[in-house]
Amino acid sequence: MKPKYQEISDDIRSQIVSHHYQIGKMIPTELQLQKTYQVSRHTVREAISILVNEGYLKREKGSGTYVLKKEEHQNDASSFREQKTIGVITTYISDYIFPSIIRGIEKVLSTEGYSLLLASTNNDYLQEKECLEKMIEFGVDGLIVEPTKSNQYNPNLATYVNLREHNIPVLMINATYEEINTPFICVDDVETGFVATQELIENHHQNLLLITKIDDLQGKYRMKGFIKACENNKIKITSDSIITFTTENMSSIYEDVLEKLNDHPEITGIVCYNDKLASSLIKKLLENGKQIPEQYSIVGNDDSTLSIIGGVSLTTTVHPKENLGIDAAKWIVSTIETGVNQDNILYHPTLVKRESVKKL
Repeated sequence: MKPKYQEISDDIRSQIVSHHYQIGKMIPTELQLQKTYQVSRHTVREAISILVNEGYLKREKGSGTYVLKKEEHQNDASSFREQKTIGVITTYISDYIFPSIIRGIEKVLSTEGYSLLLASTNNDYLQEKECLEKMIEFGVDGLIVEPTKSNQYNPNLATYVNLREHNIPVLMINATYEEINTPFICVDDVETGFVATQELIENHHQNLLLITKIDDLQGKYRMKGFIKACENNKIKITSDSIITFTTENMSSIYEDVLEKLNDHPEITGIVCYNDKLASSLIKKLLENGKQIPEQYSIVGNDDSTLSIIGGVSLTTTVHPKENLGIDAAKWIVSTIETGVNQDNILYHPTLVKRESVKKL
């Protein structure tokens, strides 16, 4: 049995061929088609996208959807085959490591003749939903997605399953939604947390603090690596050994850390969720008269540009950034061309040693 959107596209196509819908004229609106076929707006959009891709229809922004002439059918379909589009949805676009990831994706897609449609969620479910609807409406051939709050239940999971059922390949980067077993390319974040913690332990730090983000899988897995390193080295972990934060309360985390350090002067080593957090924490500590690394040794994660600016260069684990973007673009193009999902990619982190860790 055909999916409902396919039945609708077949019916509209037959009405175009029979000239019920006239060349150059606008077909009924999405709302009218919803009422006619008794389906959701999403289903109507999927049906229309098929006919746009085949060259029977043409969307005109702010006007409507129009029937093309026969020669336009052929030209439009040919153009579509020549220029496929990959949607890329990240949590953020313009700061931190994301420009490097996007640059890597663009390098591959431009050489392969694919176009790029970019959107960001700001790590917000509603914005992620809007991004997904935008990609579906446009009719992308594949999606590269950085998950939104991947360690929490996501109300948009059904949409991802729907994309898969319609043979639109989806690749997750940096994390994945464990509930739907989506292909991914990311760093081994358990190992990342382990390597960062081990660096402090090898420099004789016994009283450690982890500061990690808890609404995504990266933070959860880095916590797991922190605990593993402590257990392997018989370092005692208490309720005071870990501070967590979420996307919404990140701005208040620094006061919590300063209070924790004042209450526990025995702490000498700190593992931070990422370089962004670590560099800001170093700045706050210096402003409060603390010395880095003389009083506190700090390890970040991502080897971003933030790790080498400021008064103290940061010891940090490496994120592949641009290479991840390149590999993600190659993965999605190969999957589209072959029709077969490629293998997951899991990078093993390395450590860059700089000035922020001192041997006791």
